[in-house]
Amino acid sequence: MIEVPQSFVVREECEKAAWQHGFRRQLGVNDGWAAFGSTTAQGKILLAASGAQGPWFLALEHAGVIAELGFAGIDVPGPGHARYAFNNLGQLYATLSRVYELAVSLPDAPLRAFETKVAGLPRTTEAERLIIQRIGQDLFRNRLMDYWQGRCPLTGITDQALLRASHIIPWSECESDAERLDVHNGLLLSALWDAAFDRALVTFDEAGRPEFSPALGEAARVELRWRSTIPLTDAHQHRLALHRAKARSSFYLDKESPKSLET
Repeated sequence: MIEVPQSFVVREECEKAAWQHGFRRQLGVNDGWAAFGSTTAQGKILLAASGAQGPWFLALEHAGVIAELGFAGIDVPGPGHARYAFNNLGQLYATLSRVYELAVSLPDAPLRAFETKVAGLPRTTEAERLIIQRIGQDLFRNRLMDYWQGRCPLTGITDQALLRASHIIPWSECESDAERLDVHNGLLLSALWDAAFDRALVTFDEAGRPEFSPALGEAARVELRWRSTIPLTDAHQHRLALHRAKARSSFYLDKESPKSLET
């Protein structure tokens, strides 16, 4: 049974779990669930427990976060669109970490942060517009780092200096700031992969596997090593379809039998 977190231990553990994962606004307790919000992440989380030893419960309201978490909830009464149970605090903490990463990166959290940062800044001259653009690009990179958990999904590289925020639809071709800052319009790639992707020397098929242009030299293909496919949402797929069409048109890639390399 889910109980109101009234005991000192349960109350402190709920508050600590929320605080350590970016949800530092206490929003009160209602029907057995302690609610917490964030100034940077969208949506709120709700925590409860069956006692000081658990199990621990998490409820979420953010539909996008729920969809990308990708695991089943539990069928118990409570708030939010989905509820989850954890046998121990370690499991809860691991999930809260991912919840925060998604809540700060999924649309339209980056757009709102960008609008706050640039509110009132002049945009008259080219230099002023470049400052606005740099703010947006830095924010986009930071949110991609959250979304992809600081790791190139192809290679596993985590060195930040070697990671690039790769727009699928280029910044200059986006129709709005919302599109420019949407993390589903980006991939976090290591520098060599980013260079090839930006020049349409490589694209990705519907399963997230690389397709290489015939114009790409053999030495470059050998160096473009990859360990796993890129996990893609429908929102990624929509944009990558445009990138694939551009790449295949420019370099005459065979749609039926794309060339790929896996190591």
